[in-house]
Amino acid sequence: MGLSPIRPQEDRIPTHDSPNLPRPLDSLALRPMPRWASGALVRTAPAHPEQPITVLWVPDTAPRLPFGRVLLRWEKAAEAGWDVTAHLGLASTDVHLATWPAAPDDWPHLVRPTLHEVTCLCPALAVATAALDLANRIARP
Repeated sequence: MGLSPIRPQEDRIPTHDSPNLPRPLDSLALRPMPRWASGALVRTAPAHPEQPITVLWVPDTAPRLPFGRVLLRWEKAAEAGWDVTAHLGLASTDVHLATWPAAPDDWPHLVRPTLHEVTCLCPALAVATAALDLANRIARP
């Protein structure tokens, strides 16, 4: 008997700009986000700084975030740098994960540890929740 997912598999979030082609965040981070985008969906967040964080643009008409997925938004800060925010998709809602106000131009390196930890933690939480659900079903008389 396999473990059931925490919530039903959701459709891929569509994007206007090369929907199946993740791009390195470093190549996008110093430009404003496109007006049609609600943010950049993190596809990979490797721990090693030499490996790129890859993202896909997400249109503002996209459904809410799938469980464990992170959406980044950034805009020029008032004084200098970039105001960066991250939202996390949970089982029943999307939540504010972090804010990096007035982050320097190399902000992808600043956010990398948080993105890596969260993208690793969410699958572990899903497995632990599924195991707990299974244990509860087995324990019922």
